[in-house]
Amino acid sequence: MSHVSDVNPLLDVRDLVVRHGTRTVVDHVSFDISPGETLGLIGPSGCGKSSTAMAVLQLRRPDSGEVWFDGQELTAMDERRLRPLRQTMQPVFQDPYGSLSPRHRIRDAIAEPLHVQGSWDRTTGPARVAELLERVGLDPTHGDRRPHELSGGQCQRAGIARALACEPKLLILDEPVSALDPSLRAGILNLLAELQERLGLGYLFICHDRALVRHFCDRVAEMRDGRLSSS
Repeated sequence: MSHVSDVNPLLDVRDLVVRHGTRTVVDHVSFDISPGETLGLIGPSGCGKSSTAMAVLQLRRPDSGEVWFDGQELTAMDERRLRPLRQTMQPVFQDPYGSLSPRHRIRDAIAEPLHVQGSWDRTTGPARVAELLERVGLDPTHGDRRPHELSGGQCQRAGIARALACEPKLLILDEPVSALDPSLRAGILNLLAELQERLGLGYLFICHDRALVRHFCDRVAEMRDGRLSSS
C-alpha cells in the first residue's frame, strides 16, 4: 500500500452514468484517485465495474457525467484530442494471453504502443523494450517468444510492460491476478507495488476478492447494481 500525498486528484470521476439500451449499468458514480494511490473497486459480476473502467478509458463514452484526468475533462474531447491522453492512462486486463496477439513476438507487442504514439526509434527502441522487460522481472530474451511460449504469470508481466511503454500516470487494472494460479498472484502484486513506489503511478484496481483488495489498496469502493459506496 502506498503513501499518498495531499495533492490534486489524478483521476476525478463525477456523476458517471452508463446505459446499455434501457438499462443503467453505471448509476451516478463518483470517485477520485491521487498520484501514487490505489483505489480498489469491488463488487459481484455484472455490477458495473468493467463498464466503469471502459468509460474512464473513454473506450465506451458515458451517457452523462465527467471524467477528469490530469486536470483535463475527457468526455467532451474528440478522438484527436484524446489520443495523447490515452497513452498516459493504460489498461491491464484479466486474461494475460487474450491481451497479447498470439501472432506477435513479445518484443513487438511491447513496442506497438511506441509505434502508435509515433515515438519509436529504431536505434534506441530495442533497448527500451529490453529495459521494460527487465523492469517487470523478465529476461530480455523473453522478447523473442510468443505468448503461448510463456507462463500465465510471465504473460501478465509482459502485458504490464506493454502498458508501461508510453510512461503512463494511471493503470486501470481489471482483475489483473484472478486468472493466475495463487502461487503467481503474490509476484504480480509485489511487482505492481514496486512499480507504483518507483514511478508514482495511480491504480484503479478492479477485483471481486474483498480480502485481496483490502490488503492491496489504499481505499475501497464497493459497487452493487451500478451504484457505489466507499470505505
